[in-house]
Amino acid sequence: MLENYRQQAAERAAMGIPALPLDPRQTADLVELLKNPPQGEENFLLELITHRVPAGVDQAAYVKAAFLAAVAKGEAQSPLISRVRATELLGTMLGGYNIQPLIDLLDSAECAPAAAQALSHTLLMFDYRHGVKDKADAGNPFAKQIMQSWTEAEWFTSRPKVPEKVTVTVFKVPGETNTDDLSPAPDAWSRPDIPLHGLAMLKMARPGIEPDEPGKIGPLKLIESLKEKGHPVAYVGDVVGTGSSRKSATNSVLWWTGEDIPYVPNKRFGGYCLGGKIAPIFFNTQEDAGALPITDCDVTKMNMGDVIDIYPYEGVVKNHDSGAELSRFSFKSDVLLDEVQAGGRINLIIGRGLTDWAREVMGLAPSTVFRRPVAPQSSSKGFTLAQKMVGKACGVDGIRPGTYCEPKMTTVGSQDTTGPMTRDELKDLACLGFSADLVMQSFCHTAAYPKPVDVQTHHTLPDFISSRAGVALRPGDGIIHSWLNRMLLPDTVGTGGDSHTRFPIGISFPAGSGLVAFAAATGSMPLDMPESVLVRFKGTMQPGITLRDLVNAIPYAAIQAGLLTVAKEGKKNIFSGRILEIEGLPDLKVEQAFELSDASAERSAAGCTVRLNKEPIIEYLNSNITLLKWMIVNGYQDAKTLERRIKGMEEWLANPTLMEPDADAEYAAVIDIDLADIKEPLLACPNDPDDVKTLADVAGAKIDEVFI
Repeated sequence: MLENYRQQAAERAAMGIPALPLDPRQTADLVELLKNPPQGEENFLLELITHRVPAGVDQAAYVKAAFLAAVAKGEAQSPLISRVRATELLGTMLGGYNIQPLIDLLDSAECAPAAAQALSHTLLMFDYRHGVKDKADAGNPFAKQIMQSWTEAEWFTSRPKVPEKVTVTVFKVPGETNTDDLSPAPDAWSRPDIPLHGLAMLKMARPGIEPDEPGKIGPLKLIESLKEKGHPVAYVGDVVGTGSSRKSATNSVLWWTGEDIPYVPNKRFGGYCLGGKIAPIFFNTQEDAGALPITDCDVTKMNMGDVIDIYPYEGVVKNHDSGAELSRFSFKSDVLLDEVQAGGRINLIIGRGLTDWAREVMGLAPSTVFRRPVAPQSSSKGFTLAQKMVGKACGVDGIRPGTYCEPKMTTVGSQDTTGPMTRDELKDLACLGFSADLVMQSFCHTAAYPKPVDVQTHHTLPDFISSRAGVALRPGDGIIHSWLNRMLLPDTVGTGGDSHTRFPIGISFPAGSGLVAFAAATGSMPLDMPESVLVRFKGTMQPGITLRDLVNAIPYAAIQAGLLTVAKEGKKNIFSGRILEIEGLPDLKVEQAFELSDASAERSAAGCTVRLNKEPIIEYLNSNITLLKWMIVNGYQDAKTLERRIKGMEEWLANPTLMEPDADAEYAAVIDIDLADIKEPLLACPNDPDDVKTLADVAGAKIDEVFI
């Protein structure tokens, strides 16, 4: 095992990346070696068990946790690891298989202090927290110490605060960087292997960026040379992270600019990203990973290799040498600073929840350690349709724009180019069962031309999903959206790991794989409620005009109204980061409504609602119940989840009511489109879905090929 490992490590070292984490078989061999270490290998074996086994509920973590638990309890021996050290190492494994052994060790005179210290800083407790409380109630002093630590949020206060001043070296990528530049689609197969995938970041030559090997390896030598100035490297761009929702884009940026997560192989957190505009989903994936993303920040005076000082609390960026002010910025919410201190937004949400729970059961007032989201000014106006849907998912009438909330996720979708990353994130969250009502995994991106790694995914991912009560489709079944849409319940909220997860009934907020995993595991998702833009259609459709023209009529009307510009420099886009709410086409079939909601992704909108009448939805759900029953008969798993969703649809059909927006609801903008004015087809010109022109404007253009 050691020989093979060293050979593989050397091959990867030649590429400038670390060895792969140990798999379950290697970890089992490592355990045997630790029981009887060969001379001279002692330090290497300790390094492997400490730093090179995945954490959470990975199968290799299961082997590691079982061995360390046995050593800590005195049931197994290693000359290299004492009982107390085994307990400490268990405490580095985040959550999952290590938790119950640590709770048991609270009764061990020798190991209890180490176990208490470990559990005090463990966030992924979930239902195991009750086991600690039961021990505390029974008088165990170490369990009491843990409860006390949780109430005081020591897991948070022991981490360094965001400094008053951060000095960084600028890695400047001019113009617009989309997520495909950072995580190219042809390299999707390598996304779960973060260091390997990171080699492909910015591998295509572009102004200001010279890849090491064009088309294969990005500008890594340049990034390494910037690090030699002795400061962290910050990613700086005019427009950053547009396009698809892939978290692998953030993973790659962090691999080259972040810092190692202690005890977790091949994963990094932190880092700094400054953009004139940072796309909303990319901003969220940065937050989740513990980075400090700064958007709406003028980067024109920052150039490649400049050393700059960021003052997070003052909201100013200065030149390090001259002290000249380069730019000003502000955070939408100061909670971002807590997210960075906690090591990411997901850590903060889970940890804050643990502290709030501990204080509640101990009869204490809510903690004042954290910056809490500030509620926007109250308004007597009504709510939009989206605000009511999200409100219902939060147990209130409606949610005002700017409000932080955690709506219940009724439906969550995952597809296969991000699915293996979502699987890794679920393991990191120690998830053994989904809390979201329905989680569906598709195999649509890799079914036609699978690489060997995709074939492996086709064999292993379905069981991983269905064993956690999710629904796994089969390779060849078709596209994620056409299936997920047929599992929806009206007026509910969901998410998915594909930027086109745009529910035609209800509302969805697409996300990167980390947030999708969080939504699936916990059944809710963090959301800063966006503003809404209303698009109202009226009149009747003219002959020869199709639904596709109505899709393009939305950006066309926005361009006419001065709310959208095509040029990238100083781009205006009223839809960006807002919810698009469409009215005036109530009798569309639900599949047609999806064409409208789906295109909200191209608008960079955060979400979309389409106001439909009951009749098309009743027809759709009746058809969907038949489909889900067919799935159960044909052995799709998890059958219980499918049965529960059928029941949900039948309950709605028994009393079909739909939410409606209030007449006095407030919108960031209202765009009226008269169908009588659309007399000819509207086309989106290459290479920009916002660049919409009439057929007359582009008539006479020579067409070389047509793709259907």
